[in-house]
Amino acid sequence: MGALLVLFIVVGVVIVVAIGIYNGLIVLRNRCENAWSQVDVQLRRRYDLIPNLVETVKGYAKHEREVFEKVTQARAQAINANSVKDQGQAENMLTGALKTLFAVAENYPDLKANQNFLMLQEELSGTESKIAYSRQFYNDTVLKFNQKQQVFPSNIIANMFNFKERDYFEIEEPEARGPVKVSF
Repeated sequence: MGALLVLFIVVGVVIVVAIGIYNGLIVLRNRCENAWSQVDVQLRRRYDLIPNLVETVKGYAKHEREVFEKVTQARAQAINANSVKDQGQAENMLTGALKTLFAVAENYPDLKANQNFLMLQEELSGTESKIAYSRQFYNDTVLKFNQKQQVFPSNIIANMFNFKERDYFEIEEPEARGPVKVSF
C-alpha cells in the first residue's frame, strides 16, 4: 500500500512538472509572436513613411528615377516578405535603397531645408530606433524560447508536442549592421 502511494505521488509530480513545462513553452511561443507583432508594427510605420519621403524628394530631384524605383521595389519586397529570415534580407535591401535616396537628397540644398522633408527624416529616424529596439526584444524572446526547447527536461516536452525553434531577425550583410544614417 505504501509503495503504491509513493508511485502515485511520483507520477503526480511528473505530470505536474510536464504540465508546467508545456505551459512555459506556450507562454514563450506567444511572447515570440507578440514580439514579432511589435516589430511588424514598426516596420509598417516605416513602410508608410517611405512613399511620402520619395514624393518629397521627387519634387526636387525629378531626374533620379532609378533611385525612386529602387526604393519602391525594396519597400514592396519588404512588405511581402514571408518569413523572419526573408524579412531581414528585405530590410537590408530597403536600408541600402534609403541610403541611396538620402545621398541623392544631399545634392539638393533646397530639399534639405524643406520642412516636410525634415519632418519625414525625423520620423524615419525615430522609427529606425523603434525598429532596433523591437528587433532586440524579439531576438531576446526567441533566445529564451529556443533555449527552453534545448535544455533538459523541457526538450522532451518540446519534442513530444512538436515545438519548433524560431529564427532570429538578423541583418546579414556586414555593411548594413550599423545604424541607418538619415542626417545631413
